[in-house]
Amino acid sequence: MNQQTTTYWPFFRSLQGYRTSWIRPDVIAGLTVWAVLVPEALAYATIAGVPPVVGLYAAIPSLILYAAAGSSKHLVVGPMSATAALSAAIIAPIAGADDGKFIALSAGLAIATGIVGLIAGFARLGFVASFISEPVLKGFIVGLALTIIIGQVPKLFGIETAEGNFFVKAWGVVRGLGDTEWRTLGVGALCLVVVLGFKRWLPLIPGALVAVAVGILAVAVFGLDDKGVAIVGHIDSGLPTLGIPDGLGFHDYIDLLGPAVGVLLIGFAEGLGAAKTYAVKHGYTVDPNRELLGLGAANLGSGFSSGMVVNGSLSKTAVNGGAGARTQVSGLVVAALVVLTLLFLTGLFEQLPDAALAAIVIAAVVELVDFAALRRLYRVWTDRLGSIYGVAAREDFAAAIAAMLGVLLFDTLPGLVIGIGVSMLLLLYRSSRPHVASLVREGDRWVDVTTRPSSDLAAERSDVLVVRVESGLYFANSDYVHQQIEARCTAETRIVVLDAETSPFIDVSAAQMLFELRDTLAGNGITLRIARDIGQFGDVLDHSNSAVTPIAVYPTVRAAVAGADPITDTD
Repeated sequence: MNQQTTTYWPFFRSLQGYRTSWIRPDVIAGLTVWAVLVPEALAYATIAGVPPVVGLYAAIPSLILYAAAGSSKHLVVGPMSATAALSAAIIAPIAGADDGKFIALSAGLAIATGIVGLIAGFARLGFVASFISEPVLKGFIVGLALTIIIGQVPKLFGIETAEGNFFVKAWGVVRGLGDTEWRTLGVGALCLVVVLGFKRWLPLIPGALVAVAVGILAVAVFGLDDKGVAIVGHIDSGLPTLGIPDGLGFHDYIDLLGPAVGVLLIGFAEGLGAAKTYAVKHGYTVDPNRELLGLGAANLGSGFSSGMVVNGSLSKTAVNGGAGARTQVSGLVVAALVVLTLLFLTGLFEQLPDAALAAIVIAAVVELVDFAALRRLYRVWTDRLGSIYGVAAREDFAAAIAAMLGVLLFDTLPGLVIGIGVSMLLLLYRSSRPHVASLVREGDRWVDVTTRPSSDLAAERSDVLVVRVESGLYFANSDYVHQQIEARCTAETRIVVLDAETSPFIDVSAAQMLFELRDTLAGNGITLRIARDIGQFGDVLDHSNSAVTPIAVYPTVRAAVAGADPITDTD
């Protein structure tokens, strides 16, 4: 049935085979998500530097089009903090002080992101997300979350926001504390306590909506807007204008395509993670390429609806799944409720304090400041496992810190570039420095000596060195492997056995390296033998240098150590 869905159901796949018994949980889930999405969409629009209503404009088409094109039954797509911050960082230098152009370019960026997403989906580039390592993504998200929080703190205190990187903004907050507007701080702090309290003790109740109600009520009862407390102000009622954003030319979209790749990559990584989490929990699969199409369609619809960039939300997807959603009908319900909000409820949100929005943003983002994950990476580096696999452990922690500092020091987009660059460099560096294990015999097994300090072989045959390269062998790591093996030979060594079972492939350069290693070792009275070559490894080795004497190959490590008949000896 799943295969038929993939092949024959091009749109609204989660609705195939829909049951009437699913209507109630889907509608309840939709109502629950709406209660969270509306205040958060207003808040995230302020992060993107556009009027709050733009967040609602973006939500409607993104929910509908993702439901049509995506592969997840539970993912909720809409404005999110990470991509909103990226959008602001991209648009600000281009638009300058022109608010109208800023809004148009924000919609244009959504269109550019949608185009890139659709192209990537049709080109089946879903595998690309795997090239950003988890540590780099974690460091980037931590840095981004800290940047978002420090950008909202001035609104919480009612003080001026300093322009610059994270540290400049933080110092601006410290300097401005003396100008704190205490009514603003009181409202913001109360809303922050409400959101965090409901999240902690009453998670089924949308704390963000309660905070909105508290903020609006406080303004209405005490007239806070006349006493220095900033409010959202006028929100245009009615549905958004459809079409291409005014004032943008073809060259503007061309300029936005490059940054759109970064927006798509981060949005795709976050959304795919959320989609996979709930797919595993509910026993179905998601298609990364289909997710690119869904994200692309959602952004394209948002851009043509005067919206902003959107992506999948882990927090709202969790709310959706926790409320019992079965299909994307819940998302369609949310879209319908947002339409009703724009038609009839915008006046209610006009009295919402900016400090309440800041509190909602901070409460939503603070859980992304995952210092515990960074500490775990550090512990892996410093504990015994880290000492064994020191290169990988050090690189993971360093990559996470580099990505985080890149965001904090150089802003969001440069931080993203640094994170991606670090991912690529780590991939190349690690593949060129594979773990070369010296093996010892423990009973009938051959194990890494660093994990087993004592062994029968060490006592029996000090003239034998058994090594294993835990990687394929190719031109980028062949010299390193040569150096590692040669360096581990001692004055007593007479036999070197390369256990090739963990080297699934070898290229001509690496094969030539083995012949050169054989000759180098032979000059020192040492014999090189290969054990347990598999598949392509043996084929390339046989054909890479037929003009010289082949290296002896044995079916087992024990046979290679003993130099026995490889046909009769077994481990």
